[in-house]
Amino acid sequence: MHEKNENVANRKLLIGDIGGTNARFALADDRAPGFDQTRILKCADFTTANDAIRHYLDDIGVERPDAICIAAAGPLVGDAIRLTNNAWTLSVDGLENAFGTRQVRLLNDFAAIGYSVPFVGRENLHPIGEAPPKSLENPTYTIAVLGPGTGLGSVGLRRFGEHLLLINSESAHSGFSPETRRQFEILSALQGRRERVDSEYLASGTGITNLYWALAQLHGTNSEPHDAAEIFDLAERNADPVAVETVEEFFEILGQVAGDLALTFGAEDGVFIAGGIAQRHADKLLKSRFREGFERKGSHRYLVERIPTQLITYDQPGLLGAAYGALQLISD
Repeated sequence: MHEKNENVANRKLLIGDIGGTNARFALADDRAPGFDQTRILKCADFTTANDAIRHYLDDIGVERPDAICIAAAGPLVGDAIRLTNNAWTLSVDGLENAFGTRQVRLLNDFAAIGYSVPFVGRENLHPIGEAPPKSLENPTYTIAVLGPGTGLGSVGLRRFGEHLLLINSESAHSGFSPETRRQFEILSALQGRRERVDSEYLASGTGITNLYWALAQLHGTNSEPHDAAEIFDLAERNADPVAVETVEEFFEILGQVAGDLALTFGAEDGVFIAGGIAQRHADKLLKSRFREGFERKGSHRYLVERIPTQLITYDQPGLLGAAYGALQLISD
């Protein structure tokens, strides 16, 4: 689906994708997953999520939406989400009361990305490795989605006819399992400052800084505090051998985690990589040891080497998934 839609929805379906820094809002099409009238707002400019939503609705001239589906970067507990990286809280009751609609749904942000995958289109999927992509038009399939951002998100998705079943996951918090001599050394270094090292502690934006610190220790060099963007920049310019090694290890470990996720979900129809880190550094990902890590599963290698891996290049998958969620609301 393309973001721009010639036919504006007759019913006003408000959708959103809210992170720690930005809040993205749009109106969803009421016939098929798609959206229009997108606005991106800075969370810091508003005291509450409701304030940001009202600003958006006033901007586009909508008084009351017919349905609301918001994806937000935080765990969904009951009917509420408290965002992980800002002070906002959203609840179904709060949105119903504030905007006068009885059709409200909240999604974890990565659940929305999972729902988006069947609708992004082949032109927005880039193969990683040589395993040929499989069609998502088949009546039955199982896929997994993995996304390194500030943290590491993951979900499974199964299709049964017209139904999409989302499988929530906290696999990022399973313990990291080293598979090479260098990774054993990295783990040993990190355990000096953290008792339990999980996958997210390495295969995420924060994880890149942790990897850099550990490798600097192993090289016996001073570890200046660098964020992920700085480490990628140093590696791109070949200005720091520790940064170069960090990026190489990061993508290999991401591949290992993706392979574990494929086995966990039985995602024989594909594993999809989402998130800004992978999109911004697609060239590094495509040239990396990602598939080597993905396929290194011992006696189960034959299962994963046939599973395609693809990078999602669509720029607003969270909104697209929220658009699907809004359609579910009005069709129930």
